[in-house]
Amino acid sequence: MNSWNLAVENLTSPPVLAFVLGALAVVLRSDLRLPDPIHTWISTYLLLAIGLKGGHSIKDSDVASLVSPALLTLAFGIAIPAIIFFVTTKALRLSAPDGASIAAHYGSVSVVTFTAAMIFAAEADFATEPFMTSLVAILEIPGIVVALVLVSMKSAGVNWRTAVHEVLTGRSVLLLVGGLIIGVISSENSFSRIEPFFIGMFSGLLTLFLLDMGATVATRFAESGRPPLRMAIFAIVSPIVFGTLGIFSAHAIGLSIGGSAVFGIMAASASYIAAPAAVRIALPNADSGLSLGLALGVTFPFNLTVGIPLAFMLSRFIG
Repeated sequence: MNSWNLAVENLTSPPVLAFVLGALAVVLRSDLRLPDPIHTWISTYLLLAIGLKGGHSIKDSDVASLVSPALLTLAFGIAIPAIIFFVTTKALRLSAPDGASIAAHYGSVSVVTFTAAMIFAAEADFATEPFMTSLVAILEIPGIVVALVLVSMKSAGVNWRTAVHEVLTGRSVLLLVGGLIIGVISSENSFSRIEPFFIGMFSGLLTLFLLDMGATVATRFAESGRPPLRMAIFAIVSPIVFGTLGIFSAHAIGLSIGGSAVFGIMAASASYIAAPAAVRIALPNADSGLSLGLALGVTFPFNLTVGIPLAFMLSRFIG
């Protein structure tokens, strides 16, 4: 599949088209939104399903093969928020709390973006390593912790310990890690009984979730307005830079073309689930609307529509 076909494959996939439809519905002033309980239910399903599938995939894998990717993921989880905190506070002249808030969002990972990349890899016949979900769980936490520690050195009254506890016990981390453990422990027979629901229905429910996410993004823009131009540019340049570094680094440690592309997307993504909860607790003076608006309103749609095919193009070119 050539580069043009990769781009078309992504842009015409049902999840991406559903996202566009959700955004268009808001523009047309439609009432197309999922009720909050349904949105929460689907996000819970997706997180647990990702963990279950990942755990089941790695149960027969060589544990030693996970060491280098895990260390690389941890290194990115520390480096990304540190770099972003420096850039936002020095070059973009944001306050320390605002810089830390953005660093926490961009230092963590978007599970939905990761999932869209994995589905794209499967549909485009790119093989990926079975432990990729484990790397998501590893990347979810350090970025938020590092950002909060950095701002605590500059600002008083940062409740970072409570925020770290919120991250570690939050829904996304518990479901991902818990699903991984269940997937590893469960037998083939017991897993096969839940596979039609958690694996077979996954793509359909992700499409429904992205329909609602499209409406959420468009609604946020309508209510909050456009972010400052320099911050919007940052929200596009950042995923390109860190995604490219992630792809090159993943290739350097021997990951496959598909695995390297997915790792690059992980590095390029920004959290809009775990990070906002921690930031609200630890940084009450930060403009959390700016951080969430950039992560959800700019970086997420950029990665979903453009970043994913670009990552696979670059990874294939390198490989």
